[in-house]
Order: sequence, then structure tokens, then C-alpha cells
Amino acid sequence: MSKVAFLGLGVMGYPMAGHLAGRGGQEIVVYNRTEAKAKDWVAQHGGAFAPSPREAAKDREVVLACVGNDEDLRAVALGPDGAFAGMKPGAIFVDHTTASAHVARELAEEAKRRGLGFVDAPVSGGQAGAQNGQLTIMCGGAEADYAAIEGIVAAYAKSCKRMGEAGAGQLTKMVNQICIAGLVQALSEGLNFAQKAGLDQALVIEVISKGAAQSWQMENRYKTMIAGKFDFGFAVDWMRKDLGICLDEARSNGAQLPVAALVDQFYADVQQMGGGRWDTSSLIARLTR
Repeated sequence: MSKVAFLGLGVMGYPMAGHLAGRGGQEIVVYNRTEAKAKDWVAQHGGAFAPSPREAAKDREVVLACVGNDEDLRAVALGPDGAFAGMKPGAIFVDHTTASAHVARELAEEAKRRGLGFVDAPVSGGQAGAQNGQLTIMCGGAEADYAAIEGIVAAYAKSCKRMGEAGAGQLTKMVNQICIAGLVQALSEGLNFAQKAGLDQALVIEVISKGAAQSWQMENRYKTMIAGKFDFGFAVDWMRKDLGICLDEARSNGAQLPVAALVDQFYADVQQMGGGRWDTSSLIARLTR
């Protein structure tokens, strides 16, 4: 395996980096804004931690990042202590953050100016997907850069595909989030309707899940939605961040997102209910309160 660094050890990055370490090969160097978590990761998986993104990236062939948003991404990539400053020409930066297509193109241009490769590679599958090494990864970047990193990210991917040039991965992730928003709201309304109609909600799902209404959300979330349990999974706060990116992009490209915009406001209601850290399936809580 290539010499690798991993920046950002949150709920996604921590297990993703762990899968890389589990494959053996070269020592993994990690960086996290809270150093204690980096030390914990090293104690569990081996390797080494660095005090800055620049130090982590030094002499690494591939530097992977998974942070919170555009500004967090700029913070770990750019500036005197950023990863780009420590990377050698020919090294490749892979960004797993769900961020804007704009920042992906910005960093791709800066990487090119420095003789570096860049791949935007947002992921889908949530915390469980990261822990189980079953993420779907959608990538944007030059074909040669993608080919060089495909085998590395395979450590935590069930599917990985290049979607086009820089920014295409982020745009594809936006499509993913737009679709999920509508599906979760529809499932919430259906379950609430079934309850109001006096039907056995679980029995209803058993029947309709065998037909055209079936979805991942239905299969994996209906039981906890019926039970009103939301303390797991992909948080409402994160979904609102992602939908904000989608809506910003739609304003630029002229796409119409009436359902996504409405569901974004429904998620704002959930936040007002104190559910910012609840799973995104908590949309049903608006209807049952």
C-alpha cells in the first residue's frame, strides 16, 4: 500500500482510517484537530500521529481527509500548516468531506499549481457504512489520479466510481442527498398515515416493501421510526448542512428543488424540537408530536 496520511478522525474518519491500518503495509500517519483522539486512534491501530496536517502529509504519497465542511477542508489543506504545504510533487490529496463543488474545483486548481493530484470523493453509507467498510464513494478528478487511489479507498468501500472531473463527486453526492430527503419525508408521511388510519404499520411495510415503494430507508429505518427512536445514524444537523450545499448549487445551475427545499425546512423544525443530533429518519417526529 502507498504511504498514506489520514486527516480528520470523526465518526466517519476514525473507522475509515482504521480499515486502512487493518490492511497492513505502510504505517498510517493521522491528524485530528483534537489531538487526544489521534492518540487514541494510534493506541488502537498503530501508526503515528502528527501535530499538523503539514507534518502528517510529509513524504506521504496519498493524503486522505474527512472533515466537516468547506472551511474545515480549506483549513487542513491550505496555509503554512496545511497538507498541501507538506506534500511532495506527484502526491495525491483525496477529500472524503461532503463539501461544495466550488471548493473541490478550487483545491483541484491549487493542487495542480503545486504539482499535486486531487480527487473529491464524498461518501454515502453513514456511520454504519464507515464502521463496516461498506461505503459508496463517488469521485471527481483526473483519470490517472483516480486510478492511483481506487485500490486504497477500496479498504472501506463497497462501491467506488469516477463520475468526471473535479467537482463531479460532490455533485453526485448532492443528488444522493436530494433523493434521500424526499424518500425519508415520504416514508414518514406513509407511516403516519397508516397509524392514523388504524393500520398495523409493521404489517403495512411488510406488504408494500415487496412492491414498488421499497427503498433502503424503508428496509432499514421503519422499525425505529415506528418506535420513535432516533439516537443513531446520520444527524439532522449534517443533513441540513448537505441540503444547504444542494440548494446553493441549484441556485447556480438553475435546477428546481422544491421538495428538497421544503424538507430542509422540516428538518429545521426537528432542530427546534431538540433533534439536531437525531437520525434523519426523525422527520416522522414532526408528524407525531
